[in-house]
Amino acid sequence: MRSNAKHHRIVIAAVTLALVAAACGADDEADAAPASSTTSTSTTTSTTTSTTTSTTTTTVVPTTTIATPEPVPPNAPEGMELAWSDEFDGDQLDRSNWTFDIGGWGWGNGEAQYYTDREENARTQNGLLVIELREEEFDGSFYTSARLKSQGLQEFQYGRIEARILVPEGKGTWPAFWMLGSGFDQDATDPAFTWPTVGEIDIMEYTGKEPDLILGTVHGPGYAGAGGKTTWFRQDIDVFEDWHTYAIEWDETGIRWYFDDELYAEVGPENLGRREWVFDKPFFLILNLALGGSLGGLIDPEIQFPLYLHVDYVRVYQTP
Repeated sequence: MRSNAKHHRIVIAAVTLALVAAACGADDEADAAPASSTTSTSTTTSTTTSTTTSTTTTTVVPTTTIATPEPVPPNAPEGMELAWSDEFDGDQLDRSNWTFDIGGWGWGNGEAQYYTDREENARTQNGLLVIELREEEFDGSFYTSARLKSQGLQEFQYGRIEARILVPEGKGTWPAFWMLGSGFDQDATDPAFTWPTVGEIDIMEYTGKEPDLILGTVHGPGYAGAGGKTTWFRQDIDVFEDWHTYAIEWDETGIRWYFDDELYAEVGPENLGRREWVFDKPFFLILNLALGGSLGGLIDPEIQFPLYLHVDYVRVYQTP
């Protein structure tokens, strides 16, 4: 449009020529400044992971005014020692420990959020991991969040795996701390590397629609989805009101679940009948905050965004 106007200008004097040149220079300068935009690249597949990077120019919003909890030093169970941990004390997320799943196609559960790797959705602040669930339009979705995983970076077989977590309040929220078997998604044509054959250990699942309930589950071949081996553990408090420690202790004999060091569930090969026990190999860690979906349920129209999942630390203790 600007170039058509130039063709119709009539140069009648040197002053006019100077004015036109100045105006054109200002126009070109304005064009050189890019408009604010949001872009992303994603890979949509039939599996539940992707490592494609998404980018955006959105300004990072500071975390909520939550107080950093009192420090809890590592405390190894008898016969174990601290094998690995992330205390989230740095200015940046440690990429030697974590990568991201990217995408917004529902993740097999009809979830509403788009997972990104932006600092707006996952970052370290004040010694905490902050996963922020935002209400915003992004690549066809209307919410964004993050799903961190240690796949290919930090994988573990047996030990005590624990995290200190503050879950968000709100119906429709679905935070989780869980694990998938090593090799997942390595070869989508080989059932050995697909879900649920690889195995899944849900150390903690929580839904805002039932604020007094936490869940511990294993999924495997023949006992997956709604048929997973699940224990419901109800409290006389709303779990979102305070920090809690979620842990499993896992060895050759089975898996045991703990809530604030209280044992509340256990499962072993003898509990599966003829179904295969697939928890005798390394697994990787996952932390995420989902919205809606088959377990999260209906999203409260009055829910206040943004929402936060805060993690103080993740620690793994193992026998030397």
